[in-house]
Amino acid sequence: MARGLKEEVLRFFPRSLQALLTPLPVWDEVEEIRLKVGRPLLLRLVRGETFVTACGSLTERAAEAYQVSAAEVSRIINLACGASLYAFEEEVRNGYITLEGGHRLGLAGRAVVEGGSIRTLRHISGLNFRVAREVRGSAAALLPFVLRDSPPRVCHTLIVSPPRCGKTTVLRDLIRQLADGVPELGFPGVTVGLVDERSEVAACYQGVPQFDVGVRTDVLDACPKAAGIRMLVRAFGPEVVAADEIGRAEDARAIEDALNAGVKVVATAHAGSIEELRRRPFFRHLFALGVVERFVFLRRGVKPGEVAAVLDGAGRNLTPGLCGPRRAAAGVASLRTLAP
Repeated sequence: MARGLKEEVLRFFPRSLQALLTPLPVWDEVEEIRLKVGRPLLLRLVRGETFVTACGSLTERAAEAYQVSAAEVSRIINLACGASLYAFEEEVRNGYITLEGGHRLGLAGRAVVEGGSIRTLRHISGLNFRVAREVRGSAAALLPFVLRDSPPRVCHTLIVSPPRCGKTTVLRDLIRQLADGVPELGFPGVTVGLVDERSEVAACYQGVPQFDVGVRTDVLDACPKAAGIRMLVRAFGPEVVAADEIGRAEDARAIEDALNAGVKVVATAHAGSIEELRRRPFFRHLFALGVVERFVFLRRGVKPGEVAAVLDGAGRNLTPGLCGPRRAAAGVASLRTLAP
């Protein structure tokens, strides 16, 4: 991690924690910093987990780790929201605060529920600081599959993986390259409408994307996907709409509306296997429509977004040199027959 980014992250931490975290040799690998009152200070890295000791070193043993105090948790919250938690009330009720630089502070505490909905969180005692990284070029290997024909056109694409495999990272870079164009493939670029419901793709801060999502991309930040897709299609007429982690019934209806308007769809889905997708009515319906032209399966590797397989809409494996093609291909082919 570049020194500037490390400083960007640590400015949200009190000096006591800065002293422990600054000299650590694993900053290039840090994905999450997890803090709980009275519990060990934990780092989640690309290659696993480690604890931080009171001496500012790393240990595998929780008993040797530094214990986070309530004052430190409170101070991080104050630094993250400028001492005005009320100003972030909408984000807090969703369990996180989006920070400048695209980082995200997850919150855990007592939920205050009114009318069946969460109004706010009280007594916050657990934090998860997710370090945001922009990995330019992470979608480069997908472009020859997502773009097809001559002149190149964008395929309806679904990116699938379990948590922490780089779905959002790959989606972000794919959007950027589709919007900017890919001269080496003869692709001039298209207009893209991004619905960023959880502010994770563009990581908008006060409405301005903190990550590069391309010169032709319009972003609806913190907007429900179904409403956002319809708004973008009506107001901006994008050639491509993009969204992270689709899966609700209302998403399906909005995607159908976009398809009927001639708009291409690029999205991600949270699943660990074909079998998981098959159990969800949304995907049974989507696949039965036969509109998805590319299925991209990711796995966790040394770098975010390592591709396990790319399949076409009929379930044919387009990357036979990668692992698991037969099972994946058979599963996707069967999905298309499951809609009522």
